[in-house]
Amino acid sequence: MRDLGSKTADQRVRTLADGKQIPLLGLGVWQIPNGPTTVNAVRWALELGYRHIDTAQAYGNEESVGRALKDSGVPRDEVFITTKFWPGAQDPVAEIERSLSRLGVDFVDLYLVHWPQGGPTRAWGGMQRAREKGYARSIGVSNFDVRELDQVIATATVAPVVDQVQFSPFEYRQKLLNAAEQRKVAVEAYSPLGTGRHLGNETVKRLALRIGRTPAQVLLRWCLQRDLIVIPKSTHRNRIQENARIFDFNLSEADMAELDALDETGGTDRALEDEWW
Repeated sequence: MRDLGSKTADQRVRTLADGKQIPLLGLGVWQIPNGPTTVNAVRWALELGYRHIDTAQAYGNEESVGRALKDSGVPRDEVFITTKFWPGAQDPVAEIERSLSRLGVDFVDLYLVHWPQGGPTRAWGGMQRAREKGYARSIGVSNFDVRELDQVIATATVAPVVDQVQFSPFEYRQKLLNAAEQRKVAVEAYSPLGTGRHLGNETVKRLALRIGRTPAQVLLRWCLQRDLIVIPKSTHRNRIQENARIFDFNLSEADMAELDALDETGGTDRALEDEWW
C-alpha cells in the first residue's frame, strides 16, 4: 500500500481466516443516495487515505461508489470494496455480476449475504460460486446470529470470514463477538455511532472531553480495542477526516469498562433485536 504522506486515514489491516487482508477502518455508505452525495463522500474518503468502502445492492448507490473510485485515480488493487447480496433476489452470482457492472470493477474484495432471509444457508451455495468465479475474493454474512453462523459453517465448503452486525458500546453483543472469534469469523461493526444518536450520550461526551477527543472518535476507538473492523458513515468531509483519527490514542481499561456498561443488549449472541424481513 502507498505512503499516506499527509493523509489522515491509517491503513492498518486485519488478516481474515482465508488469508485476505481487510483495512480496519472503512467508509460505509448506507442511506446515502445514488448521485453526487455518495460520489463526494467516497471521493473525499479516498483522498484522505481510506482504502475500504462498504456498499450493498440494497443501498442503490453502487454506481456512485464506482464513479468515485474511477475519478479518484487510486488503483483498484489498493481499495477494499465490499458489497452485499440482497436476499430478496434468488441468485447471488447473477446479482454480483450486476453489482460489478455498476461498480465498474472485475471483482469485489468481500461479498456478504445482507441478512438471512429465507434461512441462513439458502444463498450460501451461490455465494461460494461467486467466489469460485473470481467475482468475490472473500465471502461472508451480515446480521447473522451465532446459531445462523453455525448453520452456514456446518454446510459450507468455504466458511464465512466476516459477520457484519450493528455493534457499539450500546450494542455490545459480547456473546456473538466471542463466538465469532472462536469460529475464526471477523466481526465488522456497522452503525458504530448509532446513526449519530450515541454521540450525545453523557458518558461518551465526558470521556471525550477528558481525553481531548470527539465522541465519535471515542466510540470508534472502543470498536478497535474490542477487535472489531469498523465502517462509520458520513457525508461530511471534516467528519470523514475526524473519524479516521482513531489510531493515535488508546482508551484506558477504566474508559473501556465505562463504555462497556452502556450496553443495552445484555451481551447477546443475537445480531438483531428485531428482524426486519
